[in-house]
Amino acid sequence: MAHATNGRDSNPKYLGVKTYQRQKVKTGDIILKQRGTKFFPGKNTFLSKDFSIHSKIDGFVYFKYCGKSKQRVDVLPK
Repeated sequence: MAHATNGRDSNPKYLGVKTYQRQKVKTGDIILKQRGTKFFPGKNTFLSKDFSIHSKIDGFVYFKYCGKSKQRVDVLPK
């Protein structure tokens, strides 16, 4: 059994993209969990207090690259 050398070990945070490009989402679904704003909310999405991006409507996820390091997440209805 492996132990941490300093006597402490933290639990995994499960960050990252939860729903990928062109996948279907429902209202309120989590698209992305992050620390800080690496990705910004776009059309039909909102940012929660822990910087997660959620869908406002039923639709499909699209990631858009705007400029050097700015990335935006949109949900578009079909």
